[in-house]
Amino acid sequence: MLEEQIEIDIYQSKRFEKVLKKLPEPQLKIVEDEIDIIIKEPEIGELKKGDLSHLRVHKFKIDNEQVLLGYSWIENKIEIYLLYLGLHENFYKKMKEQRKIDLKLIKT
Repeated sequence: MLEEQIEIDIYQSKRFEKVLKKLPEPQLKIVEDEIDIIIKEPEIGELKKGDLSHLRVHKFKIDNEQVLLGYSWIENKIEIYLLYLGLHENFYKKMKEQRKIDLKLIKT
């Protein structure tokens, strides 16, 4: 767990922002609370392997549906990149399709 005084820079991909804009207020509040959990403990999400080794996935429920939040935690830069939010169906397929874009965003 990180010490409280460390400042973490948070970045969002365009597609993450688009998903957030479409959420109704109660669901948005849940997502914001989950983002706060990630900020407090950036390694909480499951680290993926292979093509998605840059990705951590944090799972939680909204209205009894499992939602996946894909992000990257760059510990040496103290940065979190919020990459995608969606239901399990097609989540990993979309993440693989967006891999190059995500890696470019993370390395900037």
